[in-house]
Amino acid sequence: MRLGLYIFAALTLMGIAAVLTYTVNPNNYIVEFMGINFNFPVAVWMILPMGVLLLFTAIHMLFYSLKGYFTLKKWQKDAATLEDALYWSLINEPKEQKYAIDEFKSSAVLLGKSSVEVLDAVDGLAPRLSKALNLINKIKSGEYVDLKENKMSKVFSEGNQYLVKNRVNRLQKDPEFVEEVMKSSSQYSKQVQKQALDIFARKETFFKARKYAKIFDAENLHVMLARAVHEEDMGLNAEILNDFVDALKLSCVDFVKIANVTKKVFSPTQNLALFKGYQKKYPKAQEAYLYLLFDYELLDEASAYLDEHEEHEFLKFRAFNELKKSHKKFKLEELINVNTICSK
Repeated sequence: MRLGLYIFAALTLMGIAAVLTYTVNPNNYIVEFMGINFNFPVAVWMILPMGVLLLFTAIHMLFYSLKGYFTLKKWQKDAATLEDALYWSLINEPKEQKYAIDEFKSSAVLLGKSSVEVLDAVDGLAPRLSKALNLINKIKSGEYVDLKENKMSKVFSEGNQYLVKNRVNRLQKDPEFVEEVMKSSSQYSKQVQKQALDIFARKETFFKARKYAKIFDAENLHVMLARAVHEEDMGLNAEILNDFVDALKLSCVDFVKIANVTKKVFSPTQNLALFKGYQKKYPKAQEAYLYLLFDYELLDEASAYLDEHEEHEFLKFRAFNELKKSHKKFKLEELINVNTICSK
């Protein structure tokens, strides 16, 4: 029962009791206590215990009402905290929360150390959770979501899987964003950088790629080189290729792959001059240079180059050179696989 209703009912009962008592006995009754005489009508003495009971009952009810009120507030606060914890765990940004009630704390504390993945549709969610879940589902499905427009641009930390996936989704649909990532690659995660570079290498020319040589890798350089064989407007020339070779740490295999492409794009004279310079500057380019000498049938130059090096070096080419001297009809590709030139 509500406190106000209880007091009203009690006072009404006391009033009825007083009126009935006074009707029966309107006289006064004197009680002496510690030398003091208390002279009240009998009706007053009749309802006095009821008044005392009402007072203490009201105090009791008020105390437990206040206690229940504050407990309810704690539950409401913890419920809001739990919703907040679910929100951050849902977007893979778990945060530790403080709970006032042990029943919450003993289990909900796990949300501060974990992420929640929803596997199916959920009805009846709070608006904030529903909005976050819908956004995450769109990102998972490959759709790009404008986080700024959805007022969530600051909730994701760098490296968050949903932020990374959202940026990858954007790369697939926004060429300008690819260029933006290439220009400011350090501001994006490795996965976004790699995806942007992959898209860039499959679509752009060497003219445009030249200024990004320092952020390229060998894999994507080979992607562009493979395109250069079939696409005349790629803009590949020796000067641009030098920029990439100088910027990247290329292996023996990389140099051989480059030589296998440039022999189809550059003239023999230009190509030999290019790799002659490479083999002096980069020891790992020596096999590629020898490969070109034999491919162009420049046996004297190849023999002289082999003589300049130790006998245990370039064993495959030495064996081929001996065979070539006695059987000039042999072709390099008949005896040496270009993909295994660098294997020991």
